[in-house]
Amino acid sequence: MAGPEPRVAGAVVVHEGRVLLVRRRVAEGQLLWQFPAGKVEPGESFEEAAVRETKEEVGLDVAAVRQLGERIHPITGRQVSYTVCEVVRGTAHVADADEITEISWVTLSEIPRYIPYGLFKPVQRYLDVALRP
Repeated sequence: MAGPEPRVAGAVVVHEGRVLLVRRRVAEGQLLWQFPAGKVEPGESFEEAAVRETKEEVGLDVAAVRQLGERIHPITGRQVSYTVCEVVRGTAHVADADEITEISWVTLSEIPRYIPYGLFKPVQRYLDVALRP
């Protein structure tokens, strides 16, 4: 079990050859762009939190497909789990303007411009396949 830091769930949402990233209102070190993500609430699974956070932040209904893994995030120090989610319905937009300022659907080659320090290896491996042109 993690220490006092909250557990965080991230949603890796791929749709039409692009992955969804959100721009945080407040940067955390180098962390400005990220996957839709947020704290796991008591009694909630990582997958449930990823689905809920995606709906809250970008107004998109998604379904959890599978977990890619978890790690202690090198910038935030929080335990983060990454879940592949597929779009069920809706159009992504800034739904929680207190937390995010912008969204972007990004191609594989554009990811380093948004996330210059690199992705968690299992996420990168998944995107290398899912976003292959």
